[in-house]
Amino acid sequence: MDALKLIAQDSIKEEKPQLEVGDTVKVSVNIREGDRERIQMFEGTVIARRSSGVSETFTVRRVSYGVGVERVFPFHSPNVKKVEVVRKGHVRRAKLYFLRDRVGKAAKLREVIK
Repeated sequence: MDALKLIAQDSIKEEKPQLEVGDTVKVSVNIREGDRERIQMFEGTVIARRSSGVSETFTVRRVSYGVGVERVFPFHSPNVKKVEVVRKGHVRRAKLYFLRDRVGKAAKLREVIK
């Protein structure tokens, strides 16, 4: 095994969040402001997942004050403290980029009923 894989193996979290594209999630992110740290919540819909291993990321989108905001979070980042699934969405696509063009109720996804 080469050195790069050994270094990456140390960075991988044991508990990876179980989320799928279409889920509504709350992501707890560690924010540094000067010498202080605080945890901020970012709630939105997962519109994409990409890559695998240590570089795996997921994109979360929400609409805040009428403006669409998207953030890309690495799964294995130490700044991502917790990912909580609020509701499961029923989707038929791997990437939900079409939600960028939709506004209001048209941007809602069906919920998976168990």
